[in-house]
Amino acid sequence: MSLPINPSDPATIPKFVDALQKPVTAKPKYCRGQKKHDYYELVMMEGEHRFHKHFPNTLIWGYNGLYPGPTIEATKDKPIYVKYKNQLPLQHFLPVDFTLHAANDSQEVRTVTHLHGANVDWESDGHPEAWYTRDYRHTGPKFNKEIHEYTNHQPGTTMWYHDHAMALTRLNVYAGLAGFYLLRDALEERSNLPCGEYEYPILIQDKSFNEDGSLFYPDEPPFPVTVHPSITPGFVGNTIVVNGKLWPYLDVEPRKYRFRFLNGSNRRGYVISLSNEQTMMQIGTDGGFLSAPQAIQSVELLPAERTDIIIDFSACEGQEITLLNTDTDFIDEHTNVIMQFKVSLPLKCEDTSDIPERLAVTMDLHPHHAHIDRQLPLTATTDEFRRPMLLLNNRMYHDPATEKPSLDSIEVWSFINTTPFIHPIHLHLIQFKILERRPFDLELYQNEGIVSFTGPPEEPRDYERGWKDTVKVDAGKVTKIIMHWKDHVGNYMWHCHFLEHEDHDMMRPILVMKDVHAVQQPHAEIEQPTHHEATTTTTSTTTASTPTTNTTSTTHHNESPAPLLNASQIPFTEEEEIVESLAEESTHIGNNDQHRPILLFPTTTSTRTDTNRPRPRRPRRF
Repeated sequence: MSLPINPSDPATIPKFVDALQKPVTAKPKYCRGQKKHDYYELVMMEGEHRFHKHFPNTLIWGYNGLYPGPTIEATKDKPIYVKYKNQLPLQHFLPVDFTLHAANDSQEVRTVTHLHGANVDWESDGHPEAWYTRDYRHTGPKFNKEIHEYTNHQPGTTMWYHDHAMALTRLNVYAGLAGFYLLRDALEERSNLPCGEYEYPILIQDKSFNEDGSLFYPDEPPFPVTVHPSITPGFVGNTIVVNGKLWPYLDVEPRKYRFRFLNGSNRRGYVISLSNEQTMMQIGTDGGFLSAPQAIQSVELLPAERTDIIIDFSACEGQEITLLNTDTDFIDEHTNVIMQFKVSLPLKCEDTSDIPERLAVTMDLHPHHAHIDRQLPLTATTDEFRRPMLLLNNRMYHDPATEKPSLDSIEVWSFINTTPFIHPIHLHLIQFKILERRPFDLELYQNEGIVSFTGPPEEPRDYERGWKDTVKVDAGKVTKIIMHWKDHVGNYMWHCHFLEHEDHDMMRPILVMKDVHAVQQPHAEIEQPTHHEATTTTTSTTTASTPTTNTTSTTHHNESPAPLLNASQIPFTEEEEIVESLAEESTHIGNNDQHRPILLFPTTTSTRTDTNRPRPRRPRRF
């Protein structure tokens, strides 16, 4: 006897009963300008969406009221124009923390759309302070234009557009403000890849629901705080949503299909593989096609990462193949499955699609050409309310820009992760290559500001060797990337793409500068003391360009506005055993667990089921 369906309890929700939906394609409103470029209008508005055939309609926010938003299809070097109109309510239906940057003294509902992965002028990039309210009644300090111009001057690839408003990104994206942007080029046209009805963009997100089918998002973290509502250090849902449906299925023919996978979750990572252990062919990453297809058994995707995969079902007729999630964080019997492929359709016609031996021409960057090697720590501290807060380069968002690349320069960035868990770091404007990861002596670095490597360099994983705009920065390692700053100058961002981290100051400005020397110029040389606990450590200047892999230690020098967060400083006053459990990389979570800690920062995983609980009073504005 099956249990009554309760949207808050994933054990009662049948899987693989809804067909996978392909997002609708956006249609241009008209052509504008002398060259007749396509012009689109997408309206951010409240809507209703059915996540499961046995659920009632759920309130969401979506572009054109849809979740996911309409897919924009564009062509390389053919500019388009997009106006994202805010027609959302004046109050948010998810809990807003008014103590965060821009939330304290700004309107409650604000939006600005970022085209993630785009090579674009900064005024069309979706700067978090370029937000605006309904009908542009209020605008942020970086707001300059209503219409975004996308020149599409970059290789064809899978991008996505999503909200990027300061201090609200986690809520607005979770509410549904996300959609695909597929850029196509001549290489794709010549490659004879699966296309049309045999190509699917796949947006994977996790969500939790209340008993009445409404979206659940926590209004407090799983430890005591003096702020309510308060941001939580990270949220993962207890269901998996694919293109807007919970654990859907896709009927396929015994032939090749192309899938453009996107992790659009707030915090959850995925390791994707097939239940029949079949090999998948990867043809692209964040920034476009690989130089050659490669066979992979699995691919890891942290939030915002994309991968372009071909799965050949030609030898699987009659099979039901489950797309698995084997990531070990937050895993359970429900979130370890994503969707199902049912090879049940007859072959309509001969499969003439092809997987070419060669794809994009390799144009690698070389470390010996780099003008600057920046050492950038990822650290932890506490905010004024004694909540855990993560920082980039030991600075908060509002501190002056320290990353100021010169136009047409090549730089190497080394992310020094002193926190005990991973972070997906995203850079706006450019695509980069991952050079290496390397373990280092954390204690020595925290005490003396010296990076001393404790192991050999680790090459990029087989599924991340292409162009990337988001990189997994492993705990206890230095992750090194290389990039070329070109085409645009102005105000951009780099940040962690765990959305709760991003909204709580793990985001920093980038100022791309013109007419400055692409060498170790003064704007990159910053004399900075390093803080560790209550003592003072070494000071130095930024390391010079041209790093060498044989170097075993380097001296770091960045000022820290607040002491690093040690275990003894964690603002948890309830249960001492929580502190001990934070040292573990991951902890198994049972079906009845409400909250699960992850290292220093507990991540909320619960679903609130008491729908009769009154909505908390609107907090005073701090």
